[in-house]
Amino acid sequence: MNEMTTGSIHPDGRWRSTFRVPAMDCPSEENLIRAALRGLRGARLTFDLPGRTLVVEHAGPAEAVLQRLQPLELGAQLVGSVALTEPGPAGAEADLAAEARVLRALLAINALMFVVELAVGWWAQSTGLMADALDMLADAAVYGTALLAVARGAASQAAAARVAGWTQGLLALLALVEVARRAWFGSEPVSLLMMGVGALALVANVACLLLIARHRDGGVHMQASYIFSANDVLANLGVIVAGALVLATGSPWPDLLIGTVIAVVVLRGARRILALT
Repeated sequence: MNEMTTGSIHPDGRWRSTFRVPAMDCPSEENLIRAALRGLRGARLTFDLPGRTLVVEHAGPAEAVLQRLQPLELGAQLVGSVALTEPGPAGAEADLAAEARVLRALLAINALMFVVELAVGWWAQSTGLMADALDMLADAAVYGTALLAVARGAASQAAAARVAGWTQGLLALLALVEVARRAWFGSEPVSLLMMGVGALALVANVACLLLIARHRDGGVHMQASYIFSANDVLANLGVIVAGALVLATGSPWPDLLIGTVIAVVVLRGARRILALT
């Protein structure tokens, strides 16, 4: 049952509503929810992922918020609403717009590096570079589906997420098949190209970290984006180290090993996206 504070309700009719979201347990679900509620006027969101709880400050009835959450099929339920007597913090809309600009930049960087790493990885016979390209695609899919929902709503986002999930899963499986093929028939990865493009990808992900740094405390979704890019830096370093080992030993196995590890990570990410849709 809804609760109400004593005193006058804020003139804008603002409320603080609490929702129980049983299937919300990672940043991917949080990104889906943020995208679904992005167009809600004056909304401010607070997430408790371990507690599966979402608190929304909003104008108008709580049922309007719930109607946006239900198509996500995360089991959202309204726990209660409390009328607010004070306005929300100034600049919230501007902060959301700034975060959206950062996410667009992250999408562009990751999409570009996906194309570059995939093409050069094929040319250089490097499964490590090709798998790292899929990691870039995985991040681009998260940012892209979230931004798509801003313009077209949660239904379009869910459809785009399914396409992204199946595409990532298929490419990850193809990468594993390529690793197996090269392990059986042999390969000669070009170590200098591996290290050079790996370094370029490292620069791109460091740039992503710098873009996110101002917003990493603004919400769990931006903190998650920071973590994604930090993990990508580790993958880039893995490709560079594998390239150095290929150069030092003359063996393709370091490249095959890093390619397998990254492809498995991308495949697990694809399964998680599909589980949400």
